[in-house]
Amino acid sequence: MTTDLLIKPIVYKEAFEYAEEDEAQCIAELEKIFVGMARIVAEKESHAHRAVHAKGQGLLKGTLTIKDDLPPQLAQGIFAASASYDTIMRFSSPPAEQLPDSVSTPRAVAIKVKGVPGEKVPESLGDDSQDFLMVNGPAFIRPGPKAFVKDSKLLAMTTEKMPRTKKVISAVLRGTEAVIEAVGGESATLKGMGGEPMLHPLGETYFTQVPFLFGTYMAKFSLVPISAELLAFENQSIDANDDAQRDSMNDFFGLNQNASAQWELRVQLCTDLEKMPIEDASVEWPQDISPYIAVATLTVPTQVAWDDAISSQIEDQIAFAPWNAVAEHRPLGAINRARKIVMSAAREFRSSFNGCPVHKHDQRTK
Repeated sequence: MTTDLLIKPIVYKEAFEYAEEDEAQCIAELEKIFVGMARIVAEKESHAHRAVHAKGQGLLKGTLTIKDDLPPQLAQGIFAASASYDTIMRFSSPPAEQLPDSVSTPRAVAIKVKGVPGEKVPESLGDDSQDFLMVNGPAFIRPGPKAFVKDSKLLAMTTEKMPRTKKVISAVLRGTEAVIEAVGGESATLKGMGGEPMLHPLGETYFTQVPFLFGTYMAKFSLVPISAELLAFENQSIDANDDAQRDSMNDFFGLNQNASAQWELRVQLCTDLEKMPIEDASVEWPQDISPYIAVATLTVPTQVAWDDAISSQIEDQIAFAPWNAVAEHRPLGAINRARKIVMSAAREFRSSFNGCPVHKHDQRTK
């Protein structure tokens, strides 16, 4: 691992994190907006879903295996020693509604690693798990909470409105995005509004977008497909039907008895605070000065990825949160500080409205 040994990560200091003057006010506004969206959906559908990434596309059991003999700068936190942990993966897509997949929005995946050692942060969900939440883009759409309020208000204005019109708009935006990408560009705004290319979720690379402690250092995480079967889905289009992603997951995991699904969990260590800021989530950390390096392998066997009757019930009972973490992987930066408050409030609303408390983990996966 010669490349690994050449990287000189920066040791974390409290001074690297700082709040804008009106950060608390902006976070309070975001809390109101996202809980409001969840309430609108709940009252419309008589059931509360997540305030973001509401539509589950797949729930999968797997195993995360920490790599042997990692160098000191990578042997941090739960990656300090070789071990294997049971995991639950949830593939999903935003926003707060259960939209048809023909309204194509970014893909996301959340990973719950169970039975990990280490002291938990006070905001954790009260069990012994570590969560990683990722989407299929390397940087967040805005630098911090203040800039994100405007986007959130626009999203709230369209919640549970014009579902048929959204399909048409999404198709137009996908065409526009294809033109932009053809000339070497990419628009996170268009993708977030429904212009995400209709690609297979199992062929995507996923990113935390925002930084976390990595033991004594700071890092971002990425999940990268490595098995040949998953790599075959890279840039592969899927049909724009209502449940295209769920169907594609079940086609692979449920129907393919020889399915082999493996990803690498990789970390990108912060080596330059100017080029790799902690408080500006919109900056993609350059990989030429600090590449993503594999620290673990995630393996998922053949199984039913989504069952309409069972999976929906599990969705109500399980939660994923960036602040469900060991202290050595505490979330960093303004967007994570906002997520701590906003996601907690939304989770409490979901649990209260449904009369179903969030459990530590899915009993079926024990």
